[in-house]
Amino acid sequence: MLLLGIMGWVAVGLLVGFIASKVVNLRGDDPLGGIGVAVGAGIVAATLYTLISGAGVSAWNIWSILFAALGAVVGCIVWHQVRSRYVSKDQQSTRSTY
Repeated sequence: MLLLGIMGWVAVGLLVGFIASKVVNLRGDDPLGGIGVAVGAGIVAATLYTLISGAGVSAWNIWSILFAALGAVVGCIVWHQVRSRYVSKDQQSTRSTY
């Protein structure tokens, strides 16, 4: 049961990370990095929920899945805000000579 619950958190993080990487279009940003951050943030948020609530990890605990999704969204937002400071917004020009 423990492994199935954690796999649910990872699945929610993957789904939210994928959607967020499609919604937020940063040129030059690695979409796999955003998805990875969402998975990690989802696991951390759901783990914190489990520690705070005292509810065990189970496959069908809807509250832990919702907290995983919320954590993944917050993780994606923070990731893209931090990355937007370092990703160039300039137009990319083609090389004229070789």
